[in-house]
Amino acid sequence: MKAIGYKTPGDIDRADALQDIDLPRPTAAGHDLLVEVAAVSVNPVDTKVRKSATPPEGEWKVLGWDAVGRVAEVGPDAEGFAVGDDVFYAGSIMRPGSNSQFHLVDARIVGHKPSTLSNAEAAALPLTAITAWEMLFDRLDIRRPVPGAANAVLIIGGAGGVGSIAIQLVRALTDLTVIATASRPETQDWVRELGAHHVIDHHGDLAAQIDALGIGAPGFVFSTTNSDRHVPGIEALIAPQGRFGLIDDPETLNVLGFKRKTVSIHWELMFTRAIFGTPDIGEQGKLLNEIATLIDDGRIRTTLTETLQPINAANLAKAHALIEAGTARGKIVLEGF
Repeated sequence: MKAIGYKTPGDIDRADALQDIDLPRPTAAGHDLLVEVAAVSVNPVDTKVRKSATPPEGEWKVLGWDAVGRVAEVGPDAEGFAVGDDVFYAGSIMRPGSNSQFHLVDARIVGHKPSTLSNAEAAALPLTAITAWEMLFDRLDIRRPVPGAANAVLIIGGAGGVGSIAIQLVRALTDLTVIATASRPETQDWVRELGAHHVIDHHGDLAAQIDALGIGAPGFVFSTTNSDRHVPGIEALIAPQGRFGLIDDPETLNVLGFKRKTVSIHWELMFTRAIFGTPDIGEQGKLLNEIATLIDDGRIRTTLTETLQPINAANLAKAHALIEAGTARGKIVLEGF
């Protein structure tokens, strides 16, 4: 089967950074589905792994976690799926990725693809939707108010993949006021289009901009990027007993300033359930089916902004470079082998 992989980690501008390769087609066993991949999206985690992870000697490292495709085989312990079903999922970081024609994935973390979306539109969603959902409703628990705080959530990095779906989930499933950060006219327009009530610039003074809105101190802050840089502003603007969540990987994070306000700090990694095989691993499949229902009911929409065809090393390298430039809006998807 066709696939894209590498043997040596490093920068994307190297000739061997990503290569078109041929690998044996795997077989479904246990809880696995074998999925014939139709579309994949690219996330920041893809670029981070490509830079740092070395495969075992003589083997290829295949990236990619978001995928949409059709079930080709069903393992004996897999439930809820049949050959021919259209599915979408974000996979496991501990296993070979979805940048291949056929891909094995645990059925418990798979959802049925939204029927109203194309393959490319659906491929933009799984990893970011799981990340946003778990942060908002499991970690920050935004349906549980913070006493005395404004009924609001600040989403830092609102135009990125996670921020783009987080804005929509808050609007669709709560009555909270959404404040999103974006710094360029096109990204500011994007987050407003997705439902943000207020837009502020993350390059400016966050606390002063929040104060100028006149709505009070938000009880929830969700940071998707550059969290270490934003900590001083978040300390100043968040309400006492507020809840702060982040998903990026700062080298250091000085959170001592949150003590005075008794702010709780929450990290989210959507791969945790799959990495550790947690007893509630099936919650991700249920979550994706809920996302599909929200999509098909017209309550949220895809965050796809660019599609590249076909799925090959050249296009994948282009997508990685766009992600690393830090100016991406929404999600980049590759479609078709």
